[in-house]
Amino acid sequence: MKTKILLVAGLCISTSTLAGGYRVALQGQAATGMGHTGVAVTESAEVIFFNPASMSLLKSDTNFSIGSSLINSTIKYQNAATNTAAETDNPTGTPLYLYYSKKFNDKISYGVGVYTPYGNTVDWEKDWAGSHLVNNISLKTVFVQPTISYKINNMLSVGLGPTYVNGSVELTRNLTSSTVDGNGDRSNVTVKATGISAWGYNLGLVAKPAQNITVGFNYRSKVDMKARDEDADFENVPSSLSTTFFDTTFDADLVLPAELTLGASFQLSPKTIIALDINRVFWGAFESLDVTFANGEQSLGPRNYEDANVYRIGVQHQLNNNLIVRTGAYYDNSPISDGYYTPETARNDSIGLTAGASFKLSKRLDLDFSFLYLIFKEFNGSYDFVGHDDDPLTTDTSFGGDYISTVTTFGFGLNYKY
Repeated sequence: MKTKILLVAGLCISTSTLAGGYRVALQGQAATGMGHTGVAVTESAEVIFFNPASMSLLKSDTNFSIGSSLINSTIKYQNAATNTAAETDNPTGTPLYLYYSKKFNDKISYGVGVYTPYGNTVDWEKDWAGSHLVNNISLKTVFVQPTISYKINNMLSVGLGPTYVNGSVELTRNLTSSTVDGNGDRSNVTVKATGISAWGYNLGLVAKPAQNITVGFNYRSKVDMKARDEDADFENVPSSLSTTFFDTTFDADLVLPAELTLGASFQLSPKTIIALDINRVFWGAFESLDVTFANGEQSLGPRNYEDANVYRIGVQHQLNNNLIVRTGAYYDNSPISDGYYTPETARNDSIGLTAGASFKLSKRLDLDFSFLYLIFKEFNGSYDFVGHDDDPLTTDTSFGGDYISTVTTFGFGLNYKY
């Protein structure tokens, strides 16, 4: 019978921050400042991500947007029963985006977007109580999306963008909570995959049933990231286990779930816009993360995620010719089921509070800022699938405790229109 070890508590990474499991929702400063609304707001090249149909509604002939955000996140763990505690020391995350759109004629617009909707790093203390699940993990993805938009008439436009995705991931964890080599060093493994690529698409529709009302629809497809013949490096393995755990290769699949967003924006006055979005993330596609090694070993990682919703509201107001201010809020349901809280996805429902502004530097150039503060309630969660009956090595069972996360982000960007 094959040995089954829970080797990967997540080839995926949760930022434990922004959107359910491991999604980083920071693809535009204007949208972030307005509570992440954007499917029915048509003011900059950010629409390439939020709703490609809106490109044909942009007022300027050419639009260019570039920006990045700084993510400061911390996860704290405590288990009073075992008198253990730990805290992450995460480096600052820096998701970025770049968008370009151009009108071909009155009906057709085209463009391209480059953005990073998944990715960050979580670093726990070395050999902490949950190190048999994860010590540190890093995910990086880049999406490249050529896009076209067609205005059917003055009331309706459609848009489509195929997305090419390239990513990498690295995870280090201890084999168990107690296995050591002859020098007393904890046995661990690092799995690393680079250059993983896949395809998806971004589909949008936007309608204007009235002059002051815009309605938007956006669907981003599921993307299946398949790692094949990637490296697994075992270290500090005792000689008694060296014939089982040695450097090899592995195969694994990671799902980036599909998303559906519906929204509307209302022009309350020439200077004020309010926007409402409902975002459905189909996390149910992420059922398990199973890893198969070239030496015949397997890692089973049940996840049992559930589809989840995000509810968003945002307001934008133009104070004067040179300054626009924004604010918003959203409620984000966690997709994680009871018993499936791993230390890299230790988060519950959250409330996000946002603010932002745009400063006109010149007739064609705007400087954007955004701020996001996420409020998480402390909760008790566990992962109950650590040990397996047919694993002679592992005696670990459920791992859990009290978790609390804190997150702040600061974003900045430039919009150029002509």
